[in-house]
Amino acid sequence: MTEPTMREALGFIGLGAMGAPMVRRLLEVGHRVLAHDLNPVALAAAVSRGAEGRDSPAAVAGEAAIVLVSLPTPEVVRQVALGVAGLAEGDALRIYVDLSTTGAQAAQAVAAGLAPRGVVALDAPVSGGVAGAEAGTLAVMVAGDRAAFDRVRPVLEVIGANTVLVGGQVGQGQTLKLVNNLLAATTWAAACEALAMGAKAGIDPELMIDTINKSSGRSFPTERFAAGPVLSRRFDFGFRMELMAKDMRLALQEAEALGLVMPTSRAAQMLYGLAMADGGAKGDVTELVKITEGWAGTEIAAARRNEG
Repeated sequence: MTEPTMREALGFIGLGAMGAPMVRRLLEVGHRVLAHDLNPVALAAAVSRGAEGRDSPAAVAGEAAIVLVSLPTPEVVRQVALGVAGLAEGDALRIYVDLSTTGAQAAQAVAAGLAPRGVVALDAPVSGGVAGAEAGTLAVMVAGDRAAFDRVRPVLEVIGANTVLVGGQVGQGQTLKLVNNLLAATTWAAACEALAMGAKAGIDPELMIDTINKSSGRSFPTERFAAGPVLSRRFDFGFRMELMAKDMRLALQEAEALGLVMPTSRAAQMLYGLAMADGGAKGDVTELVKITEGWAGTEIAAARRNEG
C-alpha cells in the first residue's frame, strides 16, 4: 500500500475535545480533511480552519479511502461504522482507523462488519489528553494489518509522536489502552485519598504535591491532575469523569472475560461511582478529589487561593 499524499482526502468523524485538535494538526500540515460531526458548531469550527464538511459518515466514506474516527462510546462507534448512513455504505473506504476507546470486543465486531465491504480495520486508541492532541504528542496504540498500518502511519504520526504497532490482532490496541487507563484511574483514586489525608493533617497542599512529585509517590495523576487542575481549583484537565468511568468498566469487563480478579481496581471503581452518583458525570475527571475532600472536611488548594 502506498502512503497517502497530502491532497488525497482523509475522512475524520468526531470533532470533540480530542478530535478537533487532531483535525487541526492534519490541516496544518496540509492534509485535505473531509469531516463530519453531529454537532453543527463543532463541524463549522473545523470547516473554518479548512476542513470540508460532509453531512454523514457515509458521505465521508464515499470520497475518502482512509477514515479516522474519534468517538465517545462503543455504541456510537458501532452506529457510525455500521449503522444507517454509516461508513460501511461508502464505496471509497478502504482503511478504517478507530482512535476511540471502545474495548477489544467492539473493535473486533466493527472489523468483522466492515470486512465484507473490503475495508481493513485498525484499532488505534490514543493517550495523552487534549494537551497531547494539540501538541501532536499522543501515544497511538495501533493493532491490525501491518500493511494498512504502514500506509496510515505518516498520518498517525502527525497526531501522535509515539505511534506504535501493538500487534496484528484487532483489539490488542484497545486492550493496551484500557490497561493504561485502568492504571491511571486507579492511581488517581488512591492519590485523592492520600492527598485528602495530608491536607486533613494540616500539610500545605502545594508543598505536599510538589514534594510527592519529586518523590517515589509521583505519578501522571499527581503531576498532571493534582499539580495544576486541583491546586488551582480549575478542574480543567479536559477529560470527563463519565469517560474515565466508562474506560474502567470496559477494562474490568475484559479482565473478567480473561478470568482475572482485580480487587484494587474494583475498589477504585467505587469512588468513581460515588462521584457519578453525586452529579459529577459531566465534570472533569480531576473533580474526583471532591469526594475525598468532602469526607475529610478539607480542600486541596494552593495557599494563594485561601489568602485575601
